Amino acid sequence: MSDLTEDQIRSALESILERRTADTRLTTMGAGSDDLEAGRRYLADTVAEGWHVPTWPAEYGGRKASSSQNALIGSILREFIVPDLYPFAIGLGMVGPALLAHGNSSQQEKWLKAIASGTSIWCQMFSEPEAGSDLANVALQAKLDGDEWVVEGQKTWTSRAMWADWAICLARTDPAQPKHKGLTMFAMPMAIPGVEIRPLMQMNRDAHFSEVFVEGARLSDEWRIGDVGEGWRVAMTVLAHERAGGGSRGGGDGSTRGAHIPTWISDLQALPTPHNAIWDDAVMGLYSHDAVSRWTMQRASDEARSSGSPGPAGSGAKLRTVKSYKGRAYLANQSSGAYGMLQDGHGYIELMTAPSMSIRGGTDEIQRNILGERVLGLPGEPRLDRDVPWKESRRGLI
Repeated sequence: MSDLTEDQIRSALESILERRTADTRLTTMGAGSDDLEAGRRYLADTVAEGWHVPTWPAEYGGRKASSSQNALIGSILREFIVPDLYPFAIGLGMVGPALLAHGNSSQQEKWLKAIASGTSIWCQMFSEPEAGSDLANVALQAKLDGDEWVVEGQKTWTSRAMWADWAICLARTDPAQPKHKGLTMFAMPMAIPGVEIRPLMQMNRDAHFSEVFVEGARLSDEWRIGDVGEGWRVAMTVLAHERAGGGSRGGGDGSTRGAHIPTWISDLQALPTPHNAIWDDAVMGLYSHDAVSRWTMQRASDEARSSGSPGPAGSGAKLRTVKSYKGRAYLANQSSGAYGMLQDGHGYIELMTAPSMSIRGGTDEIQRNILGERVLGLPGEPRLDRDVPWKESRRGLI
């Protein structure tokens, strides 16, 4: 598709989406909301012209947009109401790019359009009880039986599992290889026999994370993504896109076009706590942080477009996003006075959700290690198990 002008994009979006106003408020990261339908309607309305995933091929729900056109569309989308796409974000922001990079044409045809249209929801089955920060230590095993793989094991902290039609699942296929080399990536239908989902209640009363127990589930080899033993490479693509933004477009602070004060500040000004120099300093600190974060994310985005994939700078973006979310949540609660202690108080859900942000999608500590080693060039942590067969290092025989 040829590039469109700013006015042409805005005119096209106005025909299918509602404009944001200063009063527009949306949930974030699924906090306190189990609404699937708003996101599904939005994706169904935008898929025909490829507005939400413009860089994808047109046949898969995109418009094969250039990097500059993609950035322009994203900027203009911020003027319109884009609902909370938390249920769909893994498919849109992580699975989709991984399939474009590592999937075959049959897999791309089968899954990508369904993801872009909101027809299909995906989850990410990576973490395990003993393989969280050390992801390469996963123990869920897949053994080849004819043209099928028999899968046994457990995953945990699997967000969106209770909604998902499919999972992108990292499994151990060769225990005799070192832990990073004996892994393979699969797509797993969540409704097949042998898959049990147990939601985990969080302190904000959401149950968006789950344990997933797999016992004798059989996966067709057609659902394998990438070559056998190349699962770590596919996983790194997934995680790079997760740290870089994970499927969110639109969003922003909800301000009308041309507004000088973000609505999150306007909301704080309306709360009962008296404003003083300390409060003003806290607000401006967050505002300045957000400005620097936007500029840095733009630089990282430009670098990603020039290189073809997100780099380690995405870890910095993830850290800054977490700091912003937590800072706003805590300041809103403090500005609410005693009312902030109540469940119906302003920002209660965000306050209860905020601590989890530092462990979602890789802990803050892991992100700092990535930045230290891959961006700053600092010496890495000693890794004695890098070249040892997993079945030996797993038993502590090193």
